[in-house]
Amino acid sequence: MPHLFDPFTLKGSTLRNRIAASPMCMYSAEDGLANDWHAVHLPGLARGGAGLVMVEATAVTPEGRITPGCLGLWNDAQAEALAPIVRNIQAAGAAAGIQIGHAGRKASANRPWEGDDHIPEGDPRGWTTLAPSAIAFGANLPRVPQAMTLEDIARVQQGFVAAAIRARDAGFDWLMLHLAHGYLAQEFLYRGSNTRTDQYGGSAENRARFLLETIEAVRAVWPEDRPLIARLGVIEFDGHDDQDMAEAIALLTQAKAKGLDLVDVSIGFSTPTAQIPWKNGTLTAPYAARVRAETGLPVATSWNIGTAENADTLIREGKIDLAMLGRPLLANPHWPYAAAKALGVERPSWVLPAPYAHWLQRYA
Repeated sequence: MPHLFDPFTLKGSTLRNRIAASPMCMYSAEDGLANDWHAVHLPGLARGGAGLVMVEATAVTPEGRITPGCLGLWNDAQAEALAPIVRNIQAAGAAAGIQIGHAGRKASANRPWEGDDHIPEGDPRGWTTLAPSAIAFGANLPRVPQAMTLEDIARVQQGFVAAAIRARDAGFDWLMLHLAHGYLAQEFLYRGSNTRTDQYGGSAENRARFLLETIEAVRAVWPEDRPLIARLGVIEFDGHDDQDMAEAIALLTQAKAKGLDLVDVSIGFSTPTAQIPWKNGTLTAPYAARVRAETGLPVATSWNIGTAENADTLIREGKIDLAMLGRPLLANPHWPYAAAKALGVERPSWVLPAPYAHWLQRYA
C-alpha cells in the first residue's frame, strides 16, 4: 500500500507526497484581492514540503464572501493578483489549488477575531445574504437571508463557471468546489436550511440538484487533465447520520459520473446545535473510508489527523488518499520534514525543495 511520502497522481497532476495544505481562510484580503500576506503565506507552505497547497475559500460573487476580508475571483484583477502566487507555489515544487465557493446565509460576517458574528444591519461593511430559503443559521449568525430566485441560482452558478475559468487561466493545477461547512451548496443539501417547493427543494434528488449542476457546469470549462475536486460535508451529527451518509454517497456517485475526481470528506456544519464529537480522534476518517469504498472516488480528509503516524496509517490502510492538514502546517510549515524524520524516511530532508534539502542533508 502507498504511504504518506509516496507520490500521488490524479489526472495529469502528480504530487510529490500525500500531504495537502488545506484551504484555510486568512480573512486578510481587501475587495477580494490577494496581497503581500497571501504572497508570503501560501508559497511558504509549498517550501515547507506539502505536495498540494490549496488557496483558501474564494468567493465567486461579492455577496458570496464570508467576511469583507475574504478572497474573491469574480473579476480579472483578482485573478491577476493570484497568478504570481500560483507560480511561486509551483516553483517550490507543490501543485497549486484553489477552493471556490459561496457563503450563503453565513456571509456578511465579521472576521473571527472581530466578533465572528453577522455585521449589523445598516453597517456599510455588510451586504444582503442569499440562501435557498429565508431561514437564519442562528446562534452568532441570526440574520434571515433572502430566499434565492431561479435567476439568483443561475447567476451564482455562472459565477462558479466564471471563477473556474479565471482559476484555469491563472495557472492553478487543482480546483476545489466548496460544497461544505454550512455554506450555500450545503444549505441546498441540508433539510433544515432548504424548504423550497420547486426543483431545488424537497426530495434528496432535488436538494442535490444545485450541487450536481454546478459540478457539471464547472467541469465543462475546467481542463480535463486537471483535477476537479470538492469538499462536501457528509455528516451533520444532528441525529440523522445514516440519512446524511446515504444522501451524500448517492450525490457523490452521481458527481463522479459528471466528472468529479476526488472528494475531501468533511462535516456539514449546517446547524449550531450539532453534537460534534471533537475528541473522537481522527473524526472524519471512518466516513471518508466509507465514501471511498462505496463510490470509488479517491478521498481526502482532515479533522484531528494531527500526527505523522496517524496520517501515514490512514493512507497505508487505504482509508484516504490525501491528508488535508490545516493547523499543523500553520504551527510548523515544515511539518512534512518533521513527519519524514518521525516515520524514518530515508534522507527526510529531500521532502523539501532542493535548496533547503541540500543544506539540511549536508550538515545533518
